[in-house]
Amino acid sequence: MRIPPRIAAAGGVAALVSALLLGGQAATAAPAAPAAVGEICYSALPPQAHDTLDLIEQGGPFPYEQDGTVFQNREGVLPSQSTGYYQEYTVVTPGSPTRGARRIVTGETEQEDYYTADHYESFDLVDHGC
Repeated sequence: MRIPPRIAAAGGVAALVSALLLGGQAATAAPAAPAAVGEICYSALPPQAHDTLDLIEQGGPFPYEQDGTVFQNREGVLPSQSTGYYQEYTVVTPGSPTRGARRIVTGETEQEDYYTADHYESFDLVDHGC
């Protein structure tokens, strides 16, 4: 079973809180999404994307062997990050005999989830607040 990096690195949150409480400066900030990335409300995602996000939060088990693998961002649509920063997960497409084109790509930052319905041609940052 793969543990999503942002869950495995949760100890980084403690370091951030500690730095803030002790008057230090927070060295980490959420990466800014480039203009090419849109936004989508969590409530507007297909139900299967909700299922995938739930599995990610639980740490699996995932339905496909490729789930949790490194997303390379070869298309350059997402903000540029070091290799290993992004992980990809399948969003099941009902009726498809294959994995289909839908994915959730996560970054290391809490709730940094991107949805693509067209196999990486475009991405929408998921707004978990709506």
